[in-house]
Amino acid sequence: MEKRWVVKDPCDDNLINKLSESLSIDKVLARLLAQRGVTSFPEAKDFFRPSLDSLHDPFLIKDMDKAIVRIEEAIVADERIMVYGDYDVDGTTAVALTYAFLADFHDNIEFYIPDRYKEGYGISSEGIDYAAQNGVKLIIALDCGIKALNQVNYALEKGVDFIICDHHRPGDVLPEAVAVLDPKRDDCPYPYKELSGCGLGFKLAQAYYQKNRLPFERLEKFLDLVAVSIAADIVPITGENRILSYFGLQRLNFDPRPGFESILFYSNVIRKSHACDKTVFTREITIGDAVFLIGPRINAAGRIESGNAAVELLLCERMGETHILSQNINNNNTERRSLDTEITRQALEMIESNPELQRSKSTILYNPDWHKGVIGIVASRLTESYYRPTVILTESNGVITGSARSVKDFDVYDAIDACSEYLDHFGGHKYAAGLSLKPENLEKFRMAFEETVASTITENMLVPEIEIDAELKLSQITPKFFRILKQFAPHGPGNMSPVFLTRGVIDKNSARIVGQKHLKLIISHPDEPGISINAIAFQQASHFDAVNWGKYFDIVYQIEENEWNGTRTLQLNIKDIKTYLE
Repeated sequence: MEKRWVVKDPCDDNLINKLSESLSIDKVLARLLAQRGVTSFPEAKDFFRPSLDSLHDPFLIKDMDKAIVRIEEAIVADERIMVYGDYDVDGTTAVALTYAFLADFHDNIEFYIPDRYKEGYGISSEGIDYAAQNGVKLIIALDCGIKALNQVNYALEKGVDFIICDHHRPGDVLPEAVAVLDPKRDDCPYPYKELSGCGLGFKLAQAYYQKNRLPFERLEKFLDLVAVSIAADIVPITGENRILSYFGLQRLNFDPRPGFESILFYSNVIRKSHACDKTVFTREITIGDAVFLIGPRINAAGRIESGNAAVELLLCERMGETHILSQNINNNNTERRSLDTEITRQALEMIESNPELQRSKSTILYNPDWHKGVIGIVASRLTESYYRPTVILTESNGVITGSARSVKDFDVYDAIDACSEYLDHFGGHKYAAGLSLKPENLEKFRMAFEETVASTITENMLVPEIEIDAELKLSQITPKFFRILKQFAPHGPGNMSPVFLTRGVIDKNSARIVGQKHLKLIISHPDEPGISINAIAFQQASHFDAVNWGKYFDIVYQIEENEWNGTRTLQLNIKDIKTYLE
């Protein structure tokens, strides 16, 4: 699929020159900083050296004071507290964090993860009934609940209070909870709006510690949970999230909780030293590992069996037990991959055999037999393949449920909202959402969604975009340049790994196909004789003929470090190639 290359707008030359001089760095690096809103030496210092002291006061979150008072009342009265959360990574890490924090002060506590298949997403009446029957007086809901108006009222009728900690968009009316913690509330003055659900759980714990004058250092053991939630939920890694991710990754690398250590062991990223009882990592753990190695395994528990298993793993402190739990979750992940592959194959066949679907501006596919636990993943796969807003639907307990994914700059939540008259429930973000509807409304929703997308999406949005930070000469790619570039991490939305453009390069007669799909090259430039650098272009073997035998071409790429036989060298990870006649 052809991609659009878009070079970011150049920043003010005076600003770039000033940053470059004050920091003694290449002007390209200064430009990268300016693009990320870093415009002065002090701001650069904060960017390159994040500090936990820069975290915001948690009591700036609307209703935080009410939440802490209610928790303290429950502790004093020895009321039973239930920590309730969604079954995905953000929800289960949030539950694990909040449960563990409260367990240090209160014994009368339990956690609850709804069954994906019997109860569905969010606050369920079954969960409330269970709470009431088991003497629960306070439910702390994490990563869900912002639209649970009826459920919270139902709980109140049964004598159960709610504290909502959610980061999804609120509706026009908020639930009648004791406290509703959501930075996206219109009346919430909190300066950072993009916390994950687990991040909100951390702020709740921070507020409790702050009010009770407890040492903040005792909270740092939870930062690995927050980092994984931020990565897996794909929230922006800017501001406060960047600080939390930075220190959370440090814990993952130097002192991971047993649950994460076991997951990484089964991911072949760590091994145990035979010489001493010490964890040995095969490489540095990154945000990408949290997204692609840790996240899918935690998610697999809720997709295949129960999210409770993920929380139990994250809370477990004995390595022997975590290895058993991790092995089960790893098996779940293997099954998940098999289901994902097969359903994706079926979905692609449905599109390929239907000309009307191929012409549409959106993709909506329904099969009542598809596994509910993987339809979100399938929606993502199809969005990658056909690059348009996608909704994948299946049936569960007589109700059609689905997951939606979107393309850059298109708000799928707003598109779904525009069709809400045909839905029972929906919620989510700009690029990902969930929904449910009655079978008789399926065709009406399908038509309304396609009409909404077709009338609002632009042709540019339907072409994958590669955003380029800066043009670069090969001679600028030095060890010093890369050392500073590494300090831009952790990367994610809002602070993506920089992408560079170099025009008019050639391959030094080394091009070869590896693994049947990938292209290995040695890149040089006619204007810079004597300079060359290794490159890998994944899934781009089709370019072999076009780049071979001294032909000129343009590349967009990221710079990375490649380790082979104990030797580290710089390498270009090529994202796209454009060829042209000399």
